[in-house]
Amino acid sequence: MLNFAKSADGLLPAIAQDYETREVLMLAYINELSWQKTLETGTAHYWSRSRQKLWLKGESSGHVQKIHDILVDCDEDTVIFLVEQVGGAACHTGHRSCFHRKVQGSELITEGEKLFDPEMVYGKK
Repeated sequence: MLNFAKSADGLLPAIAQDYETREVLMLAYINELSWQKTLETGTAHYWSRSRQKLWLKGESSGHVQKIHDILVDCDEDTVIFLVEQVGGAACHTGHRSCFHRKVQGSELITEGEKLFDPEMVYGKK
């Protein structure tokens, strides 16, 4: 169903969108293992490129993504997860969406308020 062989590292982009509003929440990557776990559990699993391991979205924060539908592009190498964002925030910065900044001239302007304090959830880095 998905063509993981198209990618040299076996990773495919996965876009998470709110299933009701279609707001783009985040972009992450999946491999065959995370794809199978997502299908088995009905919750979004990704492959963490920084940690090189399977990642259940919300395993630290509790802000899991319940899958409502999955869309596959025409080349079978990108997916959209239409999700219910439990806990309200998809972004590790505490914002609802990872796309909370807008280019204005030569600056990035942050839009929206944080829904949680990352230091309270993840600790200081």
